[in-house]
Amino acid sequence: MTAARTADRARADAARIPDHVHDLVGIGIGPFGLGLAALTDPLDDLDAVFVDAADGFRWHPGMMIEGATIQVPFLADLVTMADPTSRFSFLAFLKATGRLYAFYIRESFYPLRAEYDAYCRWVADQLDTLRWGRRVTAVTELDDGTLLVEAERTATGEREAWRTRHVVLGIGTEPRLPDAVRGLEGPVVHSADYLGERDRLRDADSVTIVGSGQSAAEIYRDLLDTTRGGAASAPQTGHRLDWVTRSPRFFPMEYTKLTLELTSPEYTDHFHALPPDERDRLGREQRSLYKGISGELVDDIHETLYRLTLAGPLDTTLLTETELVAAEWHADREVFTLTLRHAQLGTTTLRETAALVLATGYAPRVPGFLDPLGDRVARDGRGRLAVARDYSIDAAGAGRLLVMNAEEHTHGLTAPDLGFAAWRASSIIAAITGREVYAVERRTVFQTFGLPTGEVAR
Repeated sequence: MTAARTADRARADAARIPDHVHDLVGIGIGPFGLGLAALTDPLDDLDAVFVDAADGFRWHPGMMIEGATIQVPFLADLVTMADPTSRFSFLAFLKATGRLYAFYIRESFYPLRAEYDAYCRWVADQLDTLRWGRRVTAVTELDDGTLLVEAERTATGEREAWRTRHVVLGIGTEPRLPDAVRGLEGPVVHSADYLGERDRLRDADSVTIVGSGQSAAEIYRDLLDTTRGGAASAPQTGHRLDWVTRSPRFFPMEYTKLTLELTSPEYTDHFHALPPDERDRLGREQRSLYKGISGELVDDIHETLYRLTLAGPLDTTLLTETELVAAEWHADREVFTLTLRHAQLGTTTLRETAALVLATGYAPRVPGFLDPLGDRVARDGRGRLAVARDYSIDAAGAGRLLVMNAEEHTHGLTAPDLGFAAWRASSIIAAITGREVYAVERRTVFQTFGLPTGEVAR
């Protein structure tokens, strides 16, 4: 037995290996983990438990801007696309809270973001398989082939462990930071923390937002009313507001129907079968399809700019094709100096700002608690998780380690899509139980991806 294996066994022994073996331990209870928990709840023959370091469900609390909606219809809730009769549907939530008729009269398919968060918390409160306040520290393989999930309670440090046949990772992503700001001192704000910093940003003399997607646009719109000049305020009050993106334009999200068919099982099959380099290329090209800005918000920003400039110029600048290539914090003056480079012109400029907001998205993360599994976890040539079509990352091919929303590089734009989550959860449940508990649709779109097979068309 190797030294590493001995250390792993010692850790497992210290955690007092349980006798009971679960069918499934889910790590992470965001919307995807919560949806899987809701869909497994009615299954008497599936023994599941779900753990998370948080004290309770909270979905993007830093971006709960008043009036913001989610970007998918209410049918993309935790369960409906797998089981429209589920007691955990969004419509069931509206009925239970006395808001169903109000939602009907509202005539919008898109729930408020705060409403979706409340819905998820309503579901979480009804599930007895959730274990909050448990930070997973290690996943190890035991001699009998089962997996041991070890955790510590965040409040007390007490250790806890579960044995299981399958582990499903749904730990989500982490804020992505541009290279220019890594290690930068000073009060840099990521969009994930925006609401907690909003008052300070509104009081700043100047604010620069970096990013091109929905979060950047929402923050820009939210700060626009307190921008210096125009009709919003007297000329000497408020702040300067800059919005910088390296994208060639402010891309709207693509809502046309044939493009939406890319969020389908068929396209996911096609994407996964492509060579890795081609998948990476497509991933870059398709980013604007689902990471763009809602058309309504783009129009609202333009209308607001039009309204606020009625009384005169507004101290705001929108810059496309412009990349943040360097940044420096001056503590004595409490300002950042940003080096901006224009891609088309090839020129750079310096611009000072009192506050810097990064709406630069999120990146997948491979948790350290998988390290004890070593080569058991499949990886590609770039060190990323090598996710099989069935969402497994088990190099042994046993399919006992599975992921949710860690597969964008292998499965494409369905990975972070709330609307596809129930289909993925249904597939995972089928893989674990060996039966199709929820119907897993195979043909959902009208177009064909790739070339037709069979007879030559004449």
